[in-house]
Amino acid sequence: MKKEEYFTRESIAATAASMAGELPRNPRAAPFAPANAALLVIDMQDYFLSPASHAFLPAAPAIIPTIRALVAAFDQAERPVFFTRHAGNAQDAGQMAVWWRELLTAGHRFGGIIAALPAPADAIIEKSRYDAFFHTDLEPRLRQCGATQLVVTGVTTHLCCESTARSAFVRDFAVFMVIDGTATLNRELHVASLRGLALGCALPVLGADMAAMMVAPA
Repeated sequence: MKKEEYFTRESIAATAASMAGELPRNPRAAPFAPANAALLVIDMQDYFLSPASHAFLPAAPAIIPTIRALVAAFDQAERPVFFTRHAGNAQDAGQMAVWWRELLTAGHRFGGIIAALPAPADAIIEKSRYDAFFHTDLEPRLRQCGATQLVVTGVTTHLCCESTARSAFVRDFAVFMVIDGTATLNRELHVASLRGLALGCALPVLGADMAAMMVAPA
């Protein structure tokens, strides 16, 4: 499938706003409650962010400022931020080992989280499948910090982000998908994933709106 730089640092705000206008919004969806929210940053690894990697996503570098702003806002509000790092192997990859020609393993040279998003070691959750809840301690850690809402960012929109959002929904978390804080191969796939989620289990949001609500006076 063709890769596109559908987000750039210069265009992302306008492009994301345009996308927001294309997406349905369920009026019955839970309103955002900063005091109950946690931020999840999915797989922002060099594997997807480095131009030297065959898995590079051209639109992904443009979402870094959005994610950095959200991390800062959640930190300021003293709400939890978790990062996932995909680190599979032949034993635990299951069908991913069949589907993909290469596994993103713990020792892969592009396996680290990008330097632009420094992640504390105790905030990193290693996963081996698309779904960040599958065989990880993400759910108990969210419950422990009183989170009932999950703000999802990272890559890729239609795989790990979407799978995790759906998994969060069935666990009764209110889910918010950040339009300009997620990225995938091309615009069509990005919008299609967000549209599917918006119709059934997640509210599409803009990063600046989320950040502003996090730091707004109570």
